[in-house]
Amino acid sequence: MEKSKIIHNVYAHPLLTEEDLSLISSLHQEVYFSKGEYYLSKGEKPESYLILQSGLMRSFVYDYNGNDVTTHFFTKHQLVIEVLSLFKQMPSEESIQAMTDSKCWKIDFNVFENLFHTIPGLSEWGRTWFSEEMYRFKQRSLEMKTLSATDRYLKLLKNHPEVILQAPLKHIATYLGVTDTSLSRIRKEISKGDIPLK
Repeated sequence: MEKSKIIHNVYAHPLLTEEDLSLISSLHQEVYFSKGEYYLSKGEKPESYLILQSGLMRSFVYDYNGNDVTTHFFTKHQLVIEVLSLFKQMPSEESIQAMTDSKCWKIDFNVFENLFHTIPGLSEWGRTWFSEEMYRFKQRSLEMKTLSATDRYLKLLKNHPEVILQAPLKHIATYLGVTDTSLSRIRKEISKGDIPLK
């Protein structure tokens, strides 16, 4: 999918005109990340955000024991962003890393801010996007408490099979809040047919 189509799809909003979307698209720059490369490291202040065209990326933190814990997987056509540190312009607690070779479209934060304050439709798009992100965050928080590890894995498999195919087992396990051993058992039971796919 070409750049303009991706940008138009990501920023789709009734109040954004074709002229608005063309301007927004023109201000995104093509960038590439190799597998394992960092887009953002803990302690850095992000100066941009990305739209992921292809590949897989993840955000992660280190817990109180120093363990690497995945907090989110970014899949194609999603915004790759650390919202709190970007908008507060404060050092990030999270790191963001490419899980595969990834092609992205980057927009600098100061450019976005200027667009945000000059294009009314973009501010409305931003409010809508933020509301949807808050809903997803709340939903995931509840699911970590109300769904079994197996059901959390099955939901990830259904909604984002590319994560299951491309991310290392240890990163999937920490994202789901289970041990590597438990996740291996769940996967084995699914492959044997002991756990039906939903």
